[in-house]
Amino acid sequence: MIVDTLIEAIIKKQNPTCVGLDTAPEYLPDLPHEKGAWAESVRCFNENIINAVADVVPAVKVQVAYYEALGAAGLECFKKTCACAKAHGLIVIADCKRNDIGATAAQYAKAFLGEEAPFACDLLTVNGYLGTDGVAPFVEESARSDRGVFVLVKTSNPSSGELQNLKLADGRTVYECMGDMVEGWGEKTRGKYGYSRVGAVVGATYPEEAKILRARMPHTFFLAPGYGAQGANAEMLKNCFHAGGMGGIVNNSRGILCAYKKRGGDYAEAARRAALEMQADLLSVLGEIHA
Repeated sequence: MIVDTLIEAIIKKQNPTCVGLDTAPEYLPDLPHEKGAWAESVRCFNENIINAVADVVPAVKVQVAYYEALGAAGLECFKKTCACAKAHGLIVIADCKRNDIGATAAQYAKAFLGEEAPFACDLLTVNGYLGTDGVAPFVEESARSDRGVFVLVKTSNPSSGELQNLKLADGRTVYECMGDMVEGWGEKTRGKYGYSRVGAVVGATYPEEAKILRARMPHTFFLAPGYGAQGANAEMLKNCFHAGGMGGIVNNSRGILCAYKKRGGDYAEAARRAALEMQADLLSVLGEIHA
């Protein structure tokens, strides 16, 4: 099962780090003047980053918005970036936050999670705020193809509380309600480590909320954005994990992609050093990762 595979990669590399390939053209050190060449330059940049970190990290997260902004060539770059990461043995998370109902959700699911998906990934971020009929097609498709999803539960952005922290009539917050739904959606898909193929996006910038969710969602694997540029640190992140450092993976995008801007030198080498430093930082809090 895909989450078991991710967990085993994390244990083997002793690193719950996910490199976010949210690659804006301005991140590149040598951007061509011709916008038509930007997508190819982003692809080369991404592949060099992947080459540099593939033996250090277990996964990458590729944010589709940065590629859609470059048009058809950008989507081809997205596809090739995902394929390159897969070829290096990495777990690929497509960060697309897709959301719709019924037949339309099923088409989104086929595009990213189907056995013949044109934008194939291992795990896809989805927005669950349309309810069960907006998530079920993704869960069903992922079960057929041994892939998975990460559902937005408590996001890392500053205004997330405007909706997600509101109190419901039964006393739960909206994010607690969503967390309970995610735990239920994955109930029948648990793997050998006890986690389901229906994961949750839980922002590292809200450690108290993460602590509540970790207790409510014992069988849900967390994708935790917010480390580095958004302000979260390893101490804040520990609430996303179970004992033994199990149950989560932490994303870092700009802190790795743009490390060369602070360190100087080759961007791929700087990214590798940043990934190793992040690994050491996380392990200083989590300790040895083991089942």
